[in-house]
Order: sequence, then structure tokens, then C-alpha cells
Amino acid sequence: MEVQRRDGWIEVICGSMFAGKTEELLRRLKRLEYAKKSYMVFKPAIDNRYSETEVVSHNNKRMPGYNISDEEQILKLVEKKNPDVVAIDEAQFFTDKIVKVCETLADQGKRVIVAGLDTNFRGEPFGPMPYLLARAEYVTKLQAICQVCGLPASRTQRLIDGKPASYNSPTVLIGSEESYEARCRHCHQVLKDDEWFRFSKISFQGS
Repeated sequence: MEVQRRDGWIEVICGSMFAGKTEELLRRLKRLEYAKKSYMVFKPAIDNRYSETEVVSHNNKRMPGYNISDEEQILKLVEKKNPDVVAIDEAQFFTDKIVKVCETLADQGKRVIVAGLDTNFRGEPFGPMPYLLARAEYVTKLQAICQVCGLPASRTQRLIDGKPASYNSPTVLIGSEESYEARCRHCHQVLKDDEWFRFSKISFQGS
């Protein structure tokens, strides 16, 4: 029996902050240009740290993209322009609807490349990412370098005024190098509220 080849799949690039997820996403898209493949790039509207009209990596590599506030917009824009490949950056900031959007696009024959943080600053699964990882055909987990000990880092350390954040601080707090560091599991710290209060009090008294 002859098996007909069918296109369409999901690739997920994940890891901590500063692991190079967006850079890897942009690298894959750049290769598509040599193959003369068309693509569209999307990111959540909440991520406007570097640009509102571009997807930008921490090392300032950039590519034009669409800011999206509702995941359904992706399907409408893709239907209109019909690219070969759909790329989505910072997927952790979308709602669970992004999972259905990615599956719909893959079922339509699109190559879907998704990049995002797999865990939040607490070290717990972040937003829709675990569901995307479960449904992806291909998964790439990148490692950063721990800024404390230099070992491979898979976690994101949130710092508030230079101190480890409390477990109960908000999950979404857009920042850059001043607010976050890459850490290994041994150097990663998440303080309970009473620990954070004591830590802050000691730091204040010593300043």
C-alpha cells in the first residue's frame, strides 16, 4: 500500500531565560529563506520589551512579526497570507487556546515552530507550554549558563531589588537582565513569604 506523504507538525523550543530560544527560532526561520519558504512570525502583545513590531532576541537579533492579543487572530492572518511555516515566540504568555491554534495549523499542513519558557520563576510548568510539549512532534530543550556557579542552567531566577522573589509574587512580570537570571537547580531560589520578609529585613539592615 502506498503511503502518501503529509506535511504539518509542531516543533517546540524551550528552556530558561537566556538559553537562546528566540535566537534558535530566528535561526530556523532564516534557513527557510534559503529554501524559498514563506513564513509568518507571531508574539503576544504583552511582550513589548524590545519592539512592538519585531521579534527580538536578547542578543538583538530581530525579525518582523505580528503582536497578537487574541490567539484566533493567528488563524485569520495565516488563512489570509497562507505561509508555509508559522512561528510563535514567547508562547508561555498566551492562553491555553494557543494549543488548539497550533494543532489546527499543523493539521492544515503547516510547520509550526513554537518557542517559550517551559517553567516559570517558581520552577513550575508555565501556562500552555506543557500541553504544547505533549503534542509536539519535535522538542528542543536549550540550556543557559548558571550566573552563580557556571553549570548548565534550566531554571529562571527572579530577583526583586537584587533579592530572590517570593513564591507568591505575580507569575507574569516582564523583565530583562536586571530582573532575571539563569540558574541551575542547586542555585535556584524561591522564598516563601516569611522567608522573603526576613531576607529583605536582613538585607535592609545591612545596607
